[in-house]
Amino acid sequence: MSLGFLEQELSALEARGLLRTPPSAAPDWGLLDCSSNDYLGYGRDVSRETSLGAGASRLIHGTTSQHLELEAELADWVRLPAALLFSSGYAANLGCLQALADSEDVVLSDELNHASLIDGCRLSRARVVVLPHNSLEALERALAQERGRRRWVVTESYYSMDGDGPDLSRLKRLTEEHGAHWLVDEAHALGVFGPEGGGRCREAGVEPDVLVGTLGKSVASSGAFVAGSQALRWFLWNRARSLVFSTGTSPWLAEQTLPRVRAVRAADPLRARLQANAARFVARLREAGLPLPADYLPGPIVPVVLGSADAAQKLAQELVQAGYLAQPIRPPTVPDGTSRLRITLRPQLEGLALDRLAELLIEGWKRWSSSAPGPR
Repeated sequence: MSLGFLEQELSALEARGLLRTPPSAAPDWGLLDCSSNDYLGYGRDVSRETSLGAGASRLIHGTTSQHLELEAELADWVRLPAALLFSSGYAANLGCLQALADSEDVVLSDELNHASLIDGCRLSRARVVVLPHNSLEALERALAQERGRRRWVVTESYYSMDGDGPDLSRLKRLTEEHGAHWLVDEAHALGVFGPEGGGRCREAGVEPDVLVGTLGKSVASSGAFVAGSQALRWFLWNRARSLVFSTGTSPWLAEQTLPRVRAVRAADPLRARLQANAARFVARLREAGLPLPADYLPGPIVPVVLGSADAAQKLAQELVQAGYLAQPIRPPTVPDGTSRLRITLRPQLEGLALDRLAELLIEGWKRWSSSAPGPR
């Protein structure tokens, strides 16, 4: 559903003389700096063409050509009109939900959403309805029950602890049919799924109202972005507290990240190798009886659920002794009784090394898992 109400909000700010727009001159235009927080002048180091630090909030002094070029690239990558950089995925999710939803709204949130989405829901002051994981039936009932209120559907496209995700095409249809808004976190899907690694939404050919992406995973940099309409960008520019009251992301880092994003977009051969490795690896685990989520999506994330925290730690230690690093994931990151190893695959982990990892996990799961058959 269109975020047309944002245009009204922006017009109201403009009428009151409170609409914030980018500074009339960027800090790399050669003017004498009387506005940043660069109190000792290190930010103007003449030995460095691009400043390491932004020097202030994006709204005051911290917007440079490097930021704008990266934002344009990111918007093109996910096929949405505009993008806005944030310091982290946590800050992006927090800022979006705090700014967009209010006490008159209702948020329909998946029970396994990331902590940043959960905290953003709390900060929004909206009424939050937590839905069973990936249940579009429960979502449809909730949308019907909450008719008459502005509704926000909040999901991830690829869940980092389970390697699964919802049917995005059907989810989009539901939000349109019920006139709801949709925010999707594509943090773990970008770089892996879809054309040019543009994410699961691009793969499904759907446009969310708000898309959150991160740069610290497949892009191997740091920071995050929110993509959507131009109105969304300017509304967050004015209302997302995690952006307004925070120093802008590093111009130097933005400059270094731009070619990395372009490299990820062109990395179809690596994505193909990753998918092939994942398919082979998961097939081995399934043949041995290891359970995977019903909505599991073959990709880099493979959960090996053991049950107890102690079992997860013991299997992790066995893997270290065999030359593999896989950290145990325990409550509160995952629910009680579902401690696991979260295996993350990559194109370079293949062949005998990948087969040996599968063998170790199968042996360890049979030995330590509370759900494995046979005596322990």
